[in-house]
Amino acid sequence: MTDRNDENKALESPGRRRFLGATAAVGMIGAAGGGAALMKSGEATAARNSGGGQSPHVPLGELDDYYGFWSGGQSGEVRVYGVPSMREIMRIPVFNHCSATGWGMTNESKRIMGDSWRFTNGDAHHPHVSYTDGSHDGRYMFINDKANTRVARIRLDVFKTDKMVTVPNVQAIHGLRLQKAPRTGYVFANGEFLIPQPNDGTGMDDTENYRTLYSAIDADTMEVKWQVLVDGNLDNTDADYTGKYTASTCYNSEHAVTLAGKMQAERDHVVVFNISNIEQAVRDGNFTTIGNSDVPVVDGRKTSDLNVTRYIPVPKNPHGLNTSTDGKYFIAAGKLSPTVTMIEISRLDALFNGELENERDVVAAEPELGLGPLHTTYDGRGFAYTTLFLDSQVVKWHIENAVRHYNGENVDYIVQKIDVHYQPGHNHASLAESKDADGKWLFSLNKFSKDRFLPVGPLHAECDQMIDISGDEMVLVHDTPTFAEPHDAVIVRRDQIQTRQIWDRDDPYFAETIEMARRDGVNVDTDNKVIRDGNKVRVYMTAVAPAFGMDQFRVKKGDEVTVVVTNLDQIEDLSHGFVVMDHGVSMEISPQQTASVTFTADKAGVYWYYCSWFCHALHMEMAGRMIVEA
Repeated sequence: MTDRNDENKALESPGRRRFLGATAAVGMIGAAGGGAALMKSGEATAARNSGGGQSPHVPLGELDDYYGFWSGGQSGEVRVYGVPSMREIMRIPVFNHCSATGWGMTNESKRIMGDSWRFTNGDAHHPHVSYTDGSHDGRYMFINDKANTRVARIRLDVFKTDKMVTVPNVQAIHGLRLQKAPRTGYVFANGEFLIPQPNDGTGMDDTENYRTLYSAIDADTMEVKWQVLVDGNLDNTDADYTGKYTASTCYNSEHAVTLAGKMQAERDHVVVFNISNIEQAVRDGNFTTIGNSDVPVVDGRKTSDLNVTRYIPVPKNPHGLNTSTDGKYFIAAGKLSPTVTMIEISRLDALFNGELENERDVVAAEPELGLGPLHTTYDGRGFAYTTLFLDSQVVKWHIENAVRHYNGENVDYIVQKIDVHYQPGHNHASLAESKDADGKWLFSLNKFSKDRFLPVGPLHAECDQMIDISGDEMVLVHDTPTFAEPHDAVIVRRDQIQTRQIWDRDDPYFAETIEMARRDGVNVDTDNKVIRDGNKVRVYMTAVAPAFGMDQFRVKKGDEVTVVVTNLDQIEDLSHGFVVMDHGVSMEISPQQTASVTFTADKAGVYWYYCSWFCHALHMEMAGRMIVEA
């Protein structure tokens, strides 16, 4: 029998680390159907025990320095953490339905979700906070839904989703980034999967005509302003710090619909978009539309003469693309190459003006970092940090030394590699999506946790690891289990977010509900009334702890019932809930908020409604009866 201690030693040994890397590499080679190694192997450098000396501990009663916004992956939500404590503060429902808040059930949330409210699932990947002049301004956060091709906006004064759009002509919004300067006017979104254009049931077997598009969404109205038709698919994207250029990786330049087909080409590309040229093409009428959509579509394929895109060849199947915080480079991670490609943004004007011989002339360096590079983040001190999926490591490297090495100097650009557990995808350093990167904390968002936490059956938590990067060397300081798969995160200073503690009564979030009450002759701040309109019944009631303004109401079986509740309490953190027994009805009403829900009273009898958010010593008594007459 094997001793448990011996098993633990085996799991922690360097031999296991090498085994993990080797088996992962073999798996990728097998998927490629090849015999030659796809990547070079290097000896892992162990983490040392010295560094900046920061502690993740936040004393009892004190506040964290940063807000951390984590995507909720397959849950469809956003999670909010305090950093560095990693205390989970809030979950923001976005693409999912939430029984705690009534998101997806309330009329207000249904209006925001639009027709897509019928989807109960989402796959939230990339949260990003809005900008003014390259710094986070704390107004909004935006996030994508890969599963149902949506983009949502979250108000950061109330931490509520307030807009949502389904993007036409594409499937699977994956890469998502924001215009950084002069402000976030656009949200840029990648369509990952190739589909027939239009996708109307014709031409489904003619895969040569499958295409996807790059979309620009107006950040203020959440309307799709224009799209660009491209060659190949689109994976991850980012924007520069001038507002002129964006870029996206493509891992399927082959236009293939099978795994083997997507791995044929030795080089794929990064496509660069010239925003001002695209806008000019739209103004000049140089666009078309697709199917039933009226969104302008500009031709950005290689054969186009509109001068809106350039295609830069890079090693095969690139994945992440991240703009360096000094604004100099788009850095694309190789995935099936041990390299990242550094595209010098200042050379792009010359490329679009026809002053360079070929697209590769904008490449400033292509450093070799390790096995399976996926994403890169920055510390604002000239260092970059790239995740190595197959090596289960994060590598710290010096950006300008990589350029010097590419130009022939004998200089080492790799500073340190640290093991993470296991197979990292995205990483993110504090403020590292803005020009204000402060080089304090880095998070590695790992795809597998294996032996890091208590076993909970076949489905494991993910493992996010916090690394102190404030010193000369990276030091691993904390593990955080997360569910489901948090693809990405963004970390901003707490002073960059200004929240409301109670709602404004004239907030647009529930303005349509207030207007409905006005048409019914009801003042929701004072009235408790039942309005009958045929078989539609609208019940208006107030709530002040510990009582609803109405302790019963009567309806008839089959009535469509709308209940509107206004929380008149003005005390911070005094939220009420409204739940109707056996009717699938639940919603949250925070101080000074009005919320409404519509359902069918489909069974005769007595059904209690009650407050589901603890609000008072007599909270349990805060209830009433819905009497449904046959």
